[in-house]
Amino acid sequence: MSDNQDHDTPDDVDHDTTPPANRSLLTIAGVLLLLPIVALMWVSSYSRVEPKLGAFPFFIWYQFLWVFLCSACTYTAYRLVLKARPHRRMTSDAPKDQEPSR
Repeated sequence: MSDNQDHDTPDDVDHDTTPPANRSLLTIAGVLLLLPIVALMWVSSYSRVEPKLGAFPFFIWYQFLWVFLCSACTYTAYRLVLKARPHRRMTSDAPKDQEPSR
C-alpha cells in the first residue's frame, strides 16, 4: 500500500501555512492579559484601609473586584485572538457556502 493511496487531498494545498494574524489585535489582547498582573502586583497602590465598602477595607474588596475584572479581560483577550487569527480551510475543494463550525 503506498503512502498517497489513503489521502484524497490535492497536492497543491499547503497545510503548513497559516493566514496572517492581525498583530494589532494580538497586541491589545496581550495588554488585556497584562493589566490584572500589573494591577495586583503593584501592592502599594491598594495597601490601605480606606475607602471601605461596608465592613470590608479597600485592600480586600479591591482584590475581590479583580476576580471579575480578570475574567472579563481574559475573555475579551480570547475573543480578540480568535478574531486576529482567521480560520483557514483544510482543503481547497471545500464548499464555499459552508461556514466552519466554532
